[in-house]
Amino acid sequence: MPANAAVTPSTLSQRDLPWQINWDIHTCTLCGKCTAVCPVNAIEFGTFRKRAIVTPPLGLREKPSSSSNVYYGIRQRTDPAYACIGCATCNMVCPNNAIRPLKSESTDTLRYHRDRGGQPRTRGGRRNAGESVLDQIKFMRISMLTDPALDAGRHEFEMRTLIGRILPPAEALKTRREQGWMPPVREIYPLMIGSMSFGALSPNMWEGLQMGVAYLNEELGMPVRMCTGEGGCPPRLLRSRFMKYVILQIASGYFGWDEIIHAIPHMKEDPCAVEIKYGQGAKPGDGGLLQWHKVNQLIAAIRGVPPGVSLPSPPTHQTKYSIEEAVAKMIQSMSMAWGFRVPVYPKISASSTSLSVLNNLTRNPYAAGLAIDGEDGGTGAAYNVSMNHMGHPIASNLRDCYLNLVKLGKQNELPIIAGGGAGKNGNLAANAAALIMLGASAVQIGKYIMQAAAGCLGSEGDRCNICNIGRCPKGITSQDPRLYRRLDPEQVAERVVDVFVGFDTELKKIVAPLGRSTSLPIGMSDALGIADKAAAERLQIKYVV
Repeated sequence: MPANAAVTPSTLSQRDLPWQINWDIHTCTLCGKCTAVCPVNAIEFGTFRKRAIVTPPLGLREKPSSSSNVYYGIRQRTDPAYACIGCATCNMVCPNNAIRPLKSESTDTLRYHRDRGGQPRTRGGRRNAGESVLDQIKFMRISMLTDPALDAGRHEFEMRTLIGRILPPAEALKTRREQGWMPPVREIYPLMIGSMSFGALSPNMWEGLQMGVAYLNEELGMPVRMCTGEGGCPPRLLRSRFMKYVILQIASGYFGWDEIIHAIPHMKEDPCAVEIKYGQGAKPGDGGLLQWHKVNQLIAAIRGVPPGVSLPSPPTHQTKYSIEEAVAKMIQSMSMAWGFRVPVYPKISASSTSLSVLNNLTRNPYAAGLAIDGEDGGTGAAYNVSMNHMGHPIASNLRDCYLNLVKLGKQNELPIIAGGGAGKNGNLAANAAALIMLGASAVQIGKYIMQAAAGCLGSEGDRCNICNIGRCPKGITSQDPRLYRRLDPEQVAERVVDVFVGFDTELKKIVAPLGRSTSLPIGMSDALGIADKAAAERLQIKYVV
């Protein structure tokens, strides 16, 4: 802080910040790379003045004098708007390892100064929580015989699930005979890349994900699907043969619908499915916000808005008066748009009212399933207060919905897609297997694929987490060419393939010893156990100590 600056209530010292820059004057060459790449301008060149005492050679016969030594170095800014986020990009580019961020051991005072009139920095971040319920679940019902064929490197079977309304054989024949129509059903891989919009992700990240999905399908025979997120997608994808690997998301406010409806007559392939977004787990009842500096010419054209304006998620269309009516109308209209050839299902945020939505879907012959997003989902478009204090954990909400389907006898008819928190602590295969055995037919991931496939630096310890402001140091969530050019789409695609191949091996290693090597163990809760008695009673699984 300059010497003539006033100390105000919002003035912070370096010690008050959660991340502090450690700079070594002896090894730094002042090349300027660190200040050039810092995404939040947390460091700058500074002029330092050091006073030194000069002792005369004759000892006490002459008085000591002082001199000033001026040198140049790196200074950390303490303004809350430019606080270091701990991404360590400065350390990555430093040729001499002369600079690095360190996590402060004292109390983080910055959290009390982030409320700057509702500015973008108050959005984003992740729930800073420890071990989740999913991480505590163990798989208990294991084969008593050791089978070498179950070795992780020699699995022969395939993991597949269905999306769409799966009617019993007698009812299916009756529907075909009376109506001349059957609900469309797709066979997909049980792990899906969840909805992250074109705009929220950078062009290179989006292209890398699509390339990885295409390779998994066409070269490895794994029917992996990726959801587009709201706001449409690039026109060339809508008209390409790769559209069949995509789940097209339509928001309840028809954001980006114009571009999609104009492309329908020119589509070479139907989308795998259509997902209607009503809510998201990180911000139930709220919507995302795409900042104005991420709305470039292409995104503005796709979404039908002027460039350079902030885009909050639109509200439900004015013709809808309730969630029941909205779901029924949109499922009907989306089914008609593709000639009833494409499965259509809604996505909602996990809440105590999820059961009411599900009950309405069981009576809707065109509903292809239900996607539920738990509270641990989301990256950078939700207010911190929403992420920390709103929503419902996915495990118990999923369990309630599945047991309700069991009571209605429709557990094999209407698939549930679960998301929010899977792989939060790196245990993706175990978390996904637990969700499947609690009743999910498929699992969606978003944050995990960003961390695993693109090297996202964000963490639950409040490191980085600036996805929303367009300054991602890795270029994952930025629309600035200077940032997203750091990301190689081909390397992202390679990592996507690695993630799914590794997940496939681990999932088979969990499922095969349970005796389910020919089908997915959906709802197989008798194989689960947990050491938390309250959680065991709530989820209706075994309590073990």
